[in-house]
Amino acid sequence: MFFGKSYWKTQEQAIQREWLLTNGIGGFAGSTIIGMNARRYHGLLVASFNPPVERFLILSAISESIRFYEPEASPNSAEGSAAEPKPPVFLHSFRTPDFQGHGEYFLEGFYHEFIPEFHYRIGTMTITKRVCLCHGMNQVAVVYKVKNQPDKKAVIRLTPLVNYRNYHYLNNQWNMSFETELKGNRMEITPYDKDRKIRLDCAGGKPVLASSCYFYSMDYPYEHERGLDGTEDHFIPGHYDIEIMPGEEKTITMVCSAGEEISSLDGEAMIKKEISRQKSLLKEQRPGKTTKRDPFLDQLILAADQFIVHRKSTGSKTVIAGYPWFTDWGRDTMIALPGLTLSTGRYDDARDILYTFARYEKDGLIPNVFPDGGDEPAYNTVDAALWYFEAVYQYLQHTKDLEFVQQHLLPVMERIVQGYKKGTVFEIAMQKDSLIAAGNEDTQLTWMDAKAGNWVVTPRHGKPVEINALWYNALRVMADITAQTGGDGAAYLKLAEKVQKSFIKVFWNEKANCLYDLVYEKKANGKIRPNQILAVSLSFPVLEGEKAKGVVDTVHQQLYTALGLRTLNKSDPQYRGIYLGDQYARDGAYHQGTTWTWPLGRFITAYARVYKDAPGLKKQLEAFFLPFQDHLQDACIGSISEIFDGDEPLLPRGCFAQAWSVSEIIRAYVEK
Repeated sequence: MFFGKSYWKTQEQAIQREWLLTNGIGGFAGSTIIGMNARRYHGLLVASFNPPVERFLILSAISESIRFYEPEASPNSAEGSAAEPKPPVFLHSFRTPDFQGHGEYFLEGFYHEFIPEFHYRIGTMTITKRVCLCHGMNQVAVVYKVKNQPDKKAVIRLTPLVNYRNYHYLNNQWNMSFETELKGNRMEITPYDKDRKIRLDCAGGKPVLASSCYFYSMDYPYEHERGLDGTEDHFIPGHYDIEIMPGEEKTITMVCSAGEEISSLDGEAMIKKEISRQKSLLKEQRPGKTTKRDPFLDQLILAADQFIVHRKSTGSKTVIAGYPWFTDWGRDTMIALPGLTLSTGRYDDARDILYTFARYEKDGLIPNVFPDGGDEPAYNTVDAALWYFEAVYQYLQHTKDLEFVQQHLLPVMERIVQGYKKGTVFEIAMQKDSLIAAGNEDTQLTWMDAKAGNWVVTPRHGKPVEINALWYNALRVMADITAQTGGDGAAYLKLAEKVQKSFIKVFWNEKANCLYDLVYEKKANGKIRPNQILAVSLSFPVLEGEKAKGVVDTVHQQLYTALGLRTLNKSDPQYRGIYLGDQYARDGAYHQGTTWTWPLGRFITAYARVYKDAPGLKKQLEAFFLPFQDHLQDACIGSISEIFDGDEPLLPRGCFAQAWSVSEIIRAYVEK
């Protein structure tokens, strides 16, 4: 992907496109295509000290400046002499409350192929800057390739802007306490946490320490947009100077590490290794039997890789729900697992994740949040355990690994079914009509769990439609797997038939030709929401025939947008079409009209099922995916956003890269 000057006519335009790198343990790097940090989460190194959590901003940015000298002049020429250099040129774009730095004026192109690459020109000097994270390490390399003007000497000064704070918060000079010392060419910075050191080094650079030096008031526009504070300071430990002779070409590498030794100063080798790792994902983990290249699918496979990380507390793989602020969640992991791991051929990762969740089953539930220390996991979700059945069944369909499922997963699945039948915590229990009810007015157990203060925006306690579609699917999965393993699945099948009969009786909305979203104390909630699409799109759909078609048509007509499904139809008086403002305003719109991508994957599956014999189906399916080929070049380049406004033009909001958004588009794309 290439972006030129037309994409940064203003800084407001430039920050609409961001880039992301991840390191496989929860750490990441990210900024905008002009290198201007526009979020508190932006930086060249956000380290994860307890993978994949305990994330700290370590290196915010590098301020690059260039001074030119006459060939015979020295950088230390006396001020006022004939050889006095011109003022420096800064490549660093930034904003403070009363000033803007415009390094983007010298930026001629931004490329993104595996890693971000910035191309600058100053006169006839050219500078290429690449950023690369070391996989499995809290370490970043920034590599510059410089070709100097033929008639001037130049000195490039690289000034690191360092921090040490939880990535959710902001920092200022008065909260910073650093000790800096030189060890050879290496700057070693000790923050208030004496057990962790920040190390900086620059190949070929001359280090100069600074004393009590700070970059003041870096301003983050996106934080203000979210109704939050958005200004902070950074510590400047010193700088590195690199002299470039006239016409000289030179490669410069700066490396920053957090809590570990710097592994190498060979930036080119580090980049080559990371690109090779990413290329191997495309070569070895192609779904299906075809070897034909598909650029759209290739990009989605690379995006999927960013979410699969190591969790230290369980010693296994897990799924980051979204960047830049989410960690891993049980519900998100189960929904995302088929697309991220099975559709991309990462079967070992899928197996690892499913086995880990099986180990942590309790009271018929799987964790919604894993512990990061010695605490117990949180189990506050009714749907994560039910999505587990869909993930296991899809794993079995892809791998045929019946022995593993029978030995390690099936006993846990049996306990989950029994837990739901007999009743478990959070008032989750099967009712007399064989349907599942859950929660009360004080709990949020489904994915529509927004709560602003004491205001539960979308109360869904009772019998949610998608929970009971998942319940029917779980029983049918158990009947199928039990039969495959030589057991008798008749009891599961019989219960599933009761569930299906009750489901249609309780949830079918004849007037609207679709399903009620929720039934509570015999009162049916007729709001048109996307949850009902699961009744048609799971491995074992609870609805078929004309009723299934009615659901698909209603969702298509009233909720579909180019980039996802609205969470509420526009004619509803509670519809909120713009997701913007402070947390109260944003939570009030989160499930009240905001567009979500992940249900679109389920809609595409359902559409393909009910229109499987329709002429022109292939073209229609292709049309569903086409908008994402454009979106991959917007917001977070190469990934898919969490949400979009419900109103046109569907501006991207929320997390700029979301696991289940990426996963469901991959799954649906590969599936059909």
